Amino acid sequence: MGAPVDAGNPPGPVRAEDAFDVRRVAAWLTGHAGVEAGRPDVRQYPGGASNLTFLLRYPDRDLILRRPPRGAKAKSAHDMRREFTIQQRLAPVFPYVAPMVAFCDDESVIGSEFYVMERLDGVILRGDLPAGLSLDADGAADLCGRFLDVLVELHGVDVTAAGLQDLGKGTGYVARQVAGWSDRYRRARTDNVGDFETVMAWLAERQPDDVATCVIHNDYRLDNVVLDPGSLQVRGVLDWEMATLGDPLMDLGGALAYWIEEGDDPVFRQLRRQPSDLPGMLTRWEMVQAYTARTGLSVTREQWLFYEVFGLFRLAVIAQQIYYRYHHGQTTNEAYAAFLPMVQYLEQRCARLIAAPGAGAVPDAPGAGAVPDAPGAGA
Repeated sequence: MGAPVDAGNPPGPVRAEDAFDVRRVAAWLTGHAGVEAGRPDVRQYPGGASNLTFLLRYPDRDLILRRPPRGAKAKSAHDMRREFTIQQRLAPVFPYVAPMVAFCDDESVIGSEFYVMERLDGVILRGDLPAGLSLDADGAADLCGRFLDVLVELHGVDVTAAGLQDLGKGTGYVARQVAGWSDRYRRARTDNVGDFETVMAWLAERQPDDVATCVIHNDYRLDNVVLDPGSLQVRGVLDWEMATLGDPLMDLGGALAYWIEEGDDPVFRQLRRQPSDLPGMLTRWEMVQAYTARTGLSVTREQWLFYEVFGLFRLAVIAQQIYYRYHHGQTTNEAYAAFLPMVQYLEQRCARLIAAPGAGAVPDAPGAGAVPDAPGAGA
């Protein structure tokens, strides 16, 4: 497919530590996926801090290669076969995934499993709008609605029809997430960050029951969405490595952990990686209200506090896991050093939220109804 307009995150030279044998990849693709013979030009996207993403540019075709980072210890977080299979099975029932090309489990090719997909054509919104693109207040509000519509559509996917019944682990998703991310943080903690124990204890005490079980993306953000450059309709959703069957409000909470709004403090605004603070963009709470209006779920502001704090805590754990690799010399990418102050700030933000008046009571589990058309075996 065509080249995306992505001024905020253009691919650049491949970092030395991430390089692989391009000729071997090209030969494998020719032999196993019918890709045209010849060596592609390879560039690396700098933005990804988890799985690595490369552009394979052929004379008349652009492909994307995804692989785990070198030194990655959490294999479950970098399961290439799983990420490939989820998108392959979603494609017939959810039209926002890139066409899959091939999966390679022969680690002798590049030193790890990898998969290749078509490159989606469109605009990806990063911290600021790309040059030449303007968005008035009404357009910004409409974009928020379209962004939520796609998330609601994903949450409404028929799990059985998609063949994803085995994607999750059954009921108890919220409890597993609280326990699992707490364990991940403790194992990834370095001596220069806080212990988050107060936050983890608060989450364990406050956790509600699952409100529903459906396909969730688990990393849904504006900078993981490909937009039509003219209409700004959603063309595709990227980065499915964390997708599973789970609670839709947890998915929304994770998405809104990245949603910086105009009134946020200066430090939080420095973490902004999408233009969610433009005039006309909905606030986080307005996004929650718009989502629940679309799904029939209900949640009070007091109940939402759990999902907000958990989303920020999970973001801190992801950042700490990335920083851990840098701290222990598993990567030389200096950009990963910036995750340290992010983790330190997020602990402070979580602590302020749970110390606010009314944050101590344990609310009943929210949810006046399940997400429509979202059957499944659980997560």
